[in-house]
Amino acid sequence: MYKLITTDGRAKRGEFHTPHGVIQTPVFMNVGTVAAIKGAVSTEDLEQIGTLVELSNTYHLHVRPGDKLIKQMGGLHRFMSWDKPILTDSGGFQVFSLAGLRKIKEEGVYFNSHIDGRKIFMGPEESMQIQSNLASTIAMAFDECPPATAERNYIQPSVDRTTRWLKRCKDEMARLNSLEDTINKQQMLFGINQGGIFEDIRIEHAKVISEMDLDGYAIGGLAVGESHEDMYRIIEATVPYLPQNKPTYLMGVGTPANILEAVERGVDFFDCVYPSRNGRHGHVYTNQGKLNLFNQKYETDDRPIEEGCGCPACKRYSRAYIRHLLKAKEMLGMRFCVLHNLYFYNNMMKEIREAIEEHRFAEYKRKKLDGFNGL
Repeated sequence: MYKLITTDGRAKRGEFHTPHGVIQTPVFMNVGTVAAIKGAVSTEDLEQIGTLVELSNTYHLHVRPGDKLIKQMGGLHRFMSWDKPILTDSGGFQVFSLAGLRKIKEEGVYFNSHIDGRKIFMGPEESMQIQSNLASTIAMAFDECPPATAERNYIQPSVDRTTRWLKRCKDEMARLNSLEDTINKQQMLFGINQGGIFEDIRIEHAKVISEMDLDGYAIGGLAVGESHEDMYRIIEATVPYLPQNKPTYLMGVGTPANILEAVERGVDFFDCVYPSRNGRHGHVYTNQGKLNLFNQKYETDDRPIEEGCGCPACKRYSRAYIRHLLKAKEMLGMRFCVLHNLYFYNNMMKEIREAIEEHRFAEYKRKKLDGFNGL
């Protein structure tokens, strides 16, 4: 259940009540693709850096170690020792990013595993069954994610099929939640809005899926190659047609600036690999912009990554030491950078929530963006 606490313009401050606890929104979900954050980040670390939701990937866990094995181990929460909410994406994005290895049909998609090449079939029912085995808090509907530049004559039939698939997902989830051996019988389902960069298709699709009364709604198929201007235009056009009393999730976005812009347009949930991926390459976020710790100027810099930051790396270690670890290819350096970046994102979301509550979000956003220097 979603409770809207207050709004500031179109920005929403809410609470999403789930079987695994309350999610304060707007929220950034920390991406743990294979039930682990890349960069040697443990579940204890996630708790320490203020993570509210962890996101895992249906396709990757289906391929390895296998969703049936995870069910046998008591579900994803027990498997990775995490008691807060987990969202699993449907596998759709991964399936469709394997261009050349897939064949789309009405029943679903036939494709080859990126690990061993074996043939796999995934459709709406299979995606729901895998996610039910994983026993995540929130399951995502199986959809097609078309390329950003796809033409209207490709997008419209694709969106129509995604709608038909969503109905099948909803029916299958209701069936699975009623079974005796299902681990999480209260698993929630989010539908996904598609439509490329065509406002009319997006709006019509938003209206259709809103009538299905799902637990939440995502905007998919953005941040896949279109311009930031197009992304913001589509969010602005689409969000008003999705239910205000349900969470809105912008999939795979993004930079701190992207998040601020999307919150202003009414988005509640975000996820992105940027903080962990950048951290693994020595790129760290600060309120003054992004730093590359491989730069020689940090060789004898005894300051933390960011003064006043409460992350485990900044509380104790210098830029010089972390740079040394990175240069020496010690995993600890990568780990510190990932921890810092995730803390930065989680802490920014906390600041955003406070700013909306105090009706000063526009001012907060302006100051943050001015400081970022194009982050």
